[in-house]
Amino acid sequence: MVGTPFSNLFGQSPIKPIQQHIDLAHQCAMQLIPFIDAVLADDWDKATRVHSLISDLEHQADDAKINLRSNLPNSLMMPVDRSDLLVMVSRQDNIANLTKDVAGIMLGRKMEIPKAIATTMYEYVETAVETSAQAVKAVNEMDELLELGFKGRILDVVNQLIQELNRLEHENDELQIKVRAALFEIERDLPPVDVMFLYKVIEWVGELADSAQSAGGKLQLLIAR
Repeated sequence: MVGTPFSNLFGQSPIKPIQQHIDLAHQCAMQLIPFIDAVLADDWDKATRVHSLISDLEHQADDAKINLRSNLPNSLMMPVDRSDLLVMVSRQDNIANLTKDVAGIMLGRKMEIPKAIATTMYEYVETAVETSAQAVKAVNEMDELLELGFKGRILDVVNQLIQELNRLEHENDELQIKVRAALFEIERDLPPVDVMFLYKVIEWVGELADSAQSAGGKLQLLIAR
C-alpha cells in the first residue's frame, strides 16, 4: 500500500468535513466587514441584510458541526485523537457563533460606534477576520499533513502558517488594548448602557480571534505528538 493516498485508505476521514466547516465559519466572519461598514454609515437596512446573511451562514456552520459530530467514529484509524478533533470543531464553531452575537447585539440596539474609536475599531475587526482566514489556511493543510505522516516539507509549511496565525492573534490582542483605552477616554461622555455594550462587542471580537487561533493552533499539538 506504499504511496496510496490517505483519502483512499480512509474513506470516512473527517478531515474534509472539518475543512468545510471552518470555511463556513470564516465566510460568516467575513461578513463582519460589510456589517461594520453599514454601522459606520448608519445604514441599518444594509446592516439588516448582512445580519441575515450572517445568520444563514452560522446556521449552515451549525448544521455542518452537528453532522460532523454525529458521524465522527469513536475510533479513528488516524494518528489523531477524536477528542482533539471535537475540540477543533468547537473552536471553529465559535468563530461563527461570535460573529452572529456581535452582529445581533449591534443591530438589535442600533449601536453607534463613536467617531473617536471608529478607525481603531474597524482595524480591530479586520484583524480578527484576518486571523480567521489564517486559521482556514492552516486547517486546509491537515489532509496533506496526515498523508505525509507529519514529516517533510509540509511540516515547515504548517509551522509557518501557525506562526503567522499567532502573530495575527497577538496583533488583535494589542488592538483590543488600544480600542479599550480609546473608549475609556470618552466613556464619561456616553450613555453608560451604550458603553457597557460597546465593551461587550470588543470582548466578543477578541474572542473570535482567540477561537480562530485556537482552532488552527490545534495542528501544533498534533505535530508535537
